[in-house]
Parts: sequence; C-alpha cells; structure tokens
Amino acid sequence: MARPYRQSRRSESKEETRQRIVRATFDLHSEQGIAATSMKEIAARAGVSVGSVYHHFPTYDDAINACGAHAFAMHPLPTAEIFEGSASRAERVRRLARAMFRLFANLPFHSVIADQEKLPVLKGFVAQEQAARLELAAAATGDAGHARTLAALVDSAAYDAFARLGFSPEAAAERTAEIANAWLDALEET
Repeated sequence: MARPYRQSRRSESKEETRQRIVRATFDLHSEQGIAATSMKEIAARAGVSVGSVYHHFPTYDDAINACGAHAFAMHPLPTAEIFEGSASRAERVRRLARAMFRLFANLPFHSVIADQEKLPVLKGFVAQEQAARLELAAAATGDAGHARTLAALVDSAAYDAFARLGFSPEAAAERTAEIANAWLDALEET
C-alpha cells in the first residue's frame, strides 16, 4: 500500500521540479534572451542539477517548447472574444491594439523574433502569433486587404518602439489605435 503513495508523491515532486525548470527557463529568456540561455544556467536558476534539466527536457528545443507553452498559458494569444460588444470598427481597432500590447508587455516576444534564425524551433511561435494577429486585424477592420497594415501597426516591434520612448502599454495602444483609425477613416473618405 505504501508503494503507490510513494509513486504518487514522487510523481508530484517530479512535476513540481519540471515546473520550476520551466519557470526558470522563462525568467532567463525574459532577462537575457533565448539564444543566450544555457541548460546550465537553467539548472542553476531552478536549483536543480544539469542532469535533472536534461531528464525533463532532453534537448534545448524541448525546454523552449515547454517554456513557450507556459508563456502562452500565462498570457494567451488574444482571440476574437476581445471584440464582443464593440459597436464600431474604431473600437475593435482600439481593443486589438490594447490586447496585443498587453501581450507584448508581458512576454519577451522581441527575443523570440530576434533568435528565431539561431533557434528554428522559435519559428513556430512567431508564425502562431502572426497568424492570430492577422486574423484579428482582419476581424477588426472588416477588410482582409487592410489587415496586414493594421497587423504591422500592432506588432511587437511597434510596441517595443513605444516602450523605449516611455509609453505605457495603454498609452501606446491608444496612440496606435488613433493612428490606425485615422488611416482607415481616410480610406473610407476616398
């Protein structure tokens, strides 16, 4: 009877260790970038041996995938639900800018983009975010032809530029929505 209890307890401990490693990976990626992080640093941050890290994640790609899943679980990609109750295109654009800039404020997505050539496993995360952003931009504008431009305006690079100039995520989103809506209004007038 004691054996199943031990296995269950060992299993819980194993999962706790795995989560500690994933959190350490996320923190290091946020602080110093993905390509600059080593399994040895992850082990030190998590307070485990390097062997333990490799036991849970046999390759660095495995650790990256687990970290990405953790990041998107903590801060999910926005969905069309952000538009519920919005009465106008202008409001949908504003909600999209707010949702995307909140996401980029919480996730080190610039690092994902910067390191994707060094670590091809990251390309899937970039493609997933970009597809979601394009789909939401099309829903916000009601015009697939304008979606790419709006998606570019609410990209992580745009957010990063505003952040470097001291804008809060909310202020950056508001300014971006003003710019996008002025552009879309001008298109409707012509």
